[in-house]
Amino acid sequence: MSHFSELDAYLFGQATNYEIYKKMGAHPATENGKKGVWFTVWAPHAKDVYVIGDYNGWEEETAYLMTRIEPIEMGVYECFIEGVKEGQMYKYLIIDQEGEKHYKADPYASYAELRPGTASIIYDREGYKWTDKAWMDNRVKNEGEKVFNQPMSIYEVHPGSWKRHPGRDDDGFYSYKEFAKALADYVLDMGYTHVELMGISEYPFDGSWGYQVTGYYAPTSRYGAPKDFKYLVNYLHSKGIGVILDWVPAHFPRDAHGLADFDGQPLYEHPDKRLGEHPDWGTKIFNYSKNEVKNFLIGSALMWIEEYHIDGLRVDAVASMLYLDYGKKDGEWCANKYGGNENLEAIEFFKHINTVILGRNHGTMMIAEESTAWPKVTGKVEDDGLNFSYKWNMGWMHDFLDYMKQDPLFRKGCHNKMTFAMSYNEYEKYILVLSHDEVVHLKCSMINKMPGLEGEKFENLKAGYAFMIGHPGKKLLFMGQDFGQYQEWSEERELDWYLLENENNANLQKYMKDLLHIYKENPCLYELDHSWEGFEWINANDSDRSIFSFVRKSKDGKNNLLFVINFTPVSRDDYMVGVPKEGKYKLIFSSNDKKYGATVTGKRKITYTAEKSECDGKEYSVKYPLPAYGVAIFSF
Repeated sequence: MSHFSELDAYLFGQATNYEIYKKMGAHPATENGKKGVWFTVWAPHAKDVYVIGDYNGWEEETAYLMTRIEPIEMGVYECFIEGVKEGQMYKYLIIDQEGEKHYKADPYASYAELRPGTASIIYDREGYKWTDKAWMDNRVKNEGEKVFNQPMSIYEVHPGSWKRHPGRDDDGFYSYKEFAKALADYVLDMGYTHVELMGISEYPFDGSWGYQVTGYYAPTSRYGAPKDFKYLVNYLHSKGIGVILDWVPAHFPRDAHGLADFDGQPLYEHPDKRLGEHPDWGTKIFNYSKNEVKNFLIGSALMWIEEYHIDGLRVDAVASMLYLDYGKKDGEWCANKYGGNENLEAIEFFKHINTVILGRNHGTMMIAEESTAWPKVTGKVEDDGLNFSYKWNMGWMHDFLDYMKQDPLFRKGCHNKMTFAMSYNEYEKYILVLSHDEVVHLKCSMINKMPGLEGEKFENLKAGYAFMIGHPGKKLLFMGQDFGQYQEWSEERELDWYLLENENNANLQKYMKDLLHIYKENPCLYELDHSWEGFEWINANDSDRSIFSFVRKSKDGKNNLLFVINFTPVSRDDYMVGVPKEGKYKLIFSSNDKKYGATVTGKRKITYTAEKSECDGKEYSVKYPLPAYGVAIFSF
């Protein structure tokens, strides 16, 4: 009896076998009363396929010949090997039509040998006892538009370099279980709502950070086994923390054991090099016109969400998939059938995968890292959109950093960089990101991007972070940025946690912690992120003084917040800001606070009464002594 049925084959050929990972790969089973493992692999160009492994010392390579099953032309091979057990290693030996041998890891493997080893490991991911029902039930309740009305402040983290155990021979990595408690404690204390994990899908080279994947169905073995990763997700959910994974369907590496030329010919990649290779990256591009390849990717995404309870996937390098000429010179790409540079197959793939994932898993998210002005990335499929939940706002990020790098004396010349994002804010659903990409490759750490001497750098960054928290859009900060890591990030070492012994770094961390909690506790900062109903400029044009003032509004009109942010080292003791109405304005946050390192004399005034005095086009105004690089948040 075949393990892979005719229905499985039909659905696979239609790219709709959404639980393909339950059939492909290695699966412990019992046949005719005998325990063993079913092995199933797709290799249509192969002449013969064998399973080899450590269960016979990697010898007798032709001992276990796989059978090519009906329909023959699909090229699915399978075999049942009696006596093989969970935990043993294996590969596929593929003999191509020329008689050449190819030793390949299983594309659908649940688990992999720790690098530099490249074998797959037999593993049964079933049987984990989840205890996150309350979280999962609540996730479903927040389906549809409700997803966008929730707070989302994301802590982007690379598990292998967040913290390490010193002096160990195994790189000192925290295991998934160790990482779970330490990470949850930090995230809860700081006030983040979600974590985004880099480098979880198995990958061979540490320096790729997990963006050149060989195991799309396997959590990396660097930190433990697949059920240990389930423990991590379950634990974070138990603490009320959402989990987002980086996921990379744009390309894959050329490693000999991986997907490249899998059965002796291009299979997962497009056979035309103009469509199947990234010249700049040295990687292969998936063939989105082939249903079996699309099914491979869709199945991977669904597995992470349905088997591992992941709350969202951040899809890497979306722009490189949408444009046929992305990163390519003339002659290195070919146009679509209409003569354009749009990748029509990738567009269809996005519509398919996003619709399936969000339709099957209510309350989950698909997030696009998309760096161009491609229209309707978060638009509905019915309106010819790609149906992502969110788009990283790379335009805001570039403008923000360009502004923040400027000497305060010259910021008035690029004032509009801080206001421009609001001109297109309603077109997509955005996440404001200061990710790992901004603190590597000689771009400097976030603190060292700031102008000025030591103390001024921190004051600048504090003002910038306050602007980010107040600006419409969900938030993402990469690890280390919330306490002012000096060095650029490297995957080879842990963060410089010792910096928290320094007053400036410790004060910045306290500052960010308070801002993150203010964000989470005030619905006006997140429930109307994508509408002008939730935001109003008070003064967007005070370029001479480089001061911005704006209001974030709640749905019910109560508990609104007024932000005033000074981006120069000049204090304004008589600063007057227009306010929307008369009444009391309570100062709930001030950068001019002793706990953030400010020198404060006298008693600080908390409540301010609006005076009937025109300012900023408003009938009422408030006078407030605005310090150098001062940030003030008022509730009303």
